[in-house]
Amino acid sequence: RDRGLTDPVPEEGEDVAATISTTETLSEEEREELRRELAKVEEEIQTLSQVLAAKEKHLAEIKRKLGISSLQELKQNIAKGWQDVTATSAYKKTSETLTQAGQKASAAFSSVGSVITKKLEDVKNSPTFKSFEEKVENLKSKVGGTKPAGGDFGEVLNSAANASATATEPLPEPTQESL
Repeated sequence: RDRGLTDPVPEEGEDVAATISTTETLSEEEREELRRELAKVEEEIQTLSQVLAAKEKHLAEIKRKLGISSLQELKQNIAKGWQDVTATSAYKKTSETLTQAGQKASAAFSSVGSVITKKLEDVKNSPTFKSFEEKVENLKSKVGGTKPAGGDFGEVLNSAANASATATEPLPEPTQESL
């Protein structure tokens, strides 16, 4: 029988208030029929729940006999789930996009590195840097004398002191108190 207007369960998007008002117009005979149907559906649900519980128990027994543990099953489910995810077009598109983005970023970093290298070369070859470099070299030769760089710390200090002494007044001799 068609119960279009008397169906108490609203369809998706159906106004609940409209459904309530239609249940008020049910005859006593229709209400009794719905109660019997309700009892029947509840009984079927109970039976199906019992059957499902029995099937789950049987499944667990079979798995136990086969030596399949919950951990192994979980691992298999995760592996299968990951395989399913990687097979989707969304994953493939995302992976492809990320690969392209990585390649572009790598090219950009390489380009930035080249630009920085070029700029540093330009700075090194600039007249200002050359002038600064010459001044450092002059200072270095004055401080270090004609000896090659190196030696122990004391020699470096002595050569620096000698270079300073020739340019200014003689340094006083260190006393016991200043040490």
